[in-house]
Amino acid sequence: MADTSIRLYIPNLPPPGQAFSLSDGQAHYLANVMRLSEGDTVRVFNGDAGEWRAIAMKISRKSITLEALVQTRPPAPEPDAWLCFALLKRQKTDMVVEKATELGVSVIQPIITARTNADHVNLGRLRAIAIEAAEQCERLHVPEIRSPMPVMKLVADWPARPLFVADERRTSPLLGPCCGPSAVMIGPEGGFTDQELEAIARTPLITRVSLGCRILRAETAAIAGLALHLAALP
Repeated sequence: MADTSIRLYIPNLPPPGQAFSLSDGQAHYLANVMRLSEGDTVRVFNGDAGEWRAIAMKISRKSITLEALVQTRPPAPEPDAWLCFALLKRQKTDMVVEKATELGVSVIQPIITARTNADHVNLGRLRAIAIEAAEQCERLHVPEIRSPMPVMKLVADWPARPLFVADERRTSPLLGPCCGPSAVMIGPEGGFTDQELEAIARTPLITRVSLGCRILRAETAAIAGLALHLAALP
C-alpha cells in the first residue's frame, strides 16, 4: 500500500466505511495517468466533510471505488470574500479563476461592463479550473462561480456587504486586509464608464481603493487586489 499525495474533490462524500465510485474523469486520471493500485490511498475532501484519507478498493480501466478511512483535516471556515471582475479573454479569465481560488475567495462573480472584452463564459470549464486549483493548493472549499452579470444590475441589487472597488487613478487609500464578509471589484482594461461609476458610487458600503502605485492590467489587478486583501488570513 502506498500513501500518495493526490487530492480529489468529492462533492458528496459518504460516511467512512461506505464505498463510493469516482467520476469517469477522476477514474481515468488515477488509473491511467497516476497508475494508482488497489490498496493505495488518496486524500478526498469537500468543505462540509473536511479531508479524509481513502483507500482504493477496486480499480478497473474505467472505474475506481474508494472508501474513506480516517479524517486528516476537520471542516474549517474560510474567508467570506468575493471577487467581482470584468470578464477578460478566455485565457486571462481562466487564470483569474485559478489564482482567485488559490488565494481563498468564496464567490467569483464575473461582470459585464460597457468596455468588457467578452460577454459569456463556459461555467463548466471555469468550475473545473477552480476544482483543480483547490485540489492543488490544499483548500477544503471550492468557490462558487456565478453566471456573468451586467455591472449595473449587480450594483442595483447589491447585498449588505462591504464593496472595495479598485481605483484605476490610484488616488485612493491602499486596499487593506479582510476583516469580515467583503467583496473586491476589478473593472475592465478601459475602466468603468462615468455612468457605471455613478451607479457604483450609489452602492451601499462602497470604498474606492488603490492597489498600489503602478498601472496594472486587469488580470494582474485582480490577483494583486486579492493578495492585499486575503494574504494575512490563515
